[in-house]
Amino acid sequence: MAVVSSTRSAVLLLLVLIFLSLAEGRNHLIEWKIPSSESESLNQWASRTRFRVGDTLEWRYDASKDSVLQVSKRDYVTCTTSSPLITYNDGNNTTARLEQSGPHYYISGAVGHCQMGQKLIVVVMSEHHRRTGGASPAPAPSPADRSEAGPSIAEAPASGAWSFPGCRKFLTLESALVLCLLQLVM
Repeated sequence: MAVVSSTRSAVLLLLVLIFLSLAEGRNHLIEWKIPSSESESLNQWASRTRFRVGDTLEWRYDASKDSVLQVSKRDYVTCTTSSPLITYNDGNNTTARLEQSGPHYYISGAVGHCQMGQKLIVVVMSEHHRRTGGASPAPAPSPADRSEAGPSIAEAPASGAWSFPGCRKFLTLESALVLCLLQLVM
């Protein structure tokens, strides 16, 4: 009886720690430089990354040669540096916490750098999109990918719900894991 009780306590403590780690924002390190090609564009990276309210952007650059400007969409498109919303110019100490959902536009403050591709759009998901822990689910394979030999791939439901054998569908991965673990312990 004591072994079952201590096992339950250990599992509950583990679950609390998992939830606390999932609630924290993530830190995204950005090497702030002119991309050498379109495939190395910061926007290519950002399009594959899920940003959430509470995440932090951390830029790495030489403050004596560059700066980061948060700008309006219009200034982003035209590479206008004269009226930034926020100016960051402290080099490797530049951090910005993403406090609201929606698009955030950043350009280089160095002359000509924005026109050469040193710019970034970060789209922050709304707060009701819950963090699912670990990596984001991979996008569904294209029809061409499905025609190749290999194991079949089960696609995640469009709603973001997850299912596990022996468990009902749940809204988030965290709740599914918690309930499945509790079923195993009980």
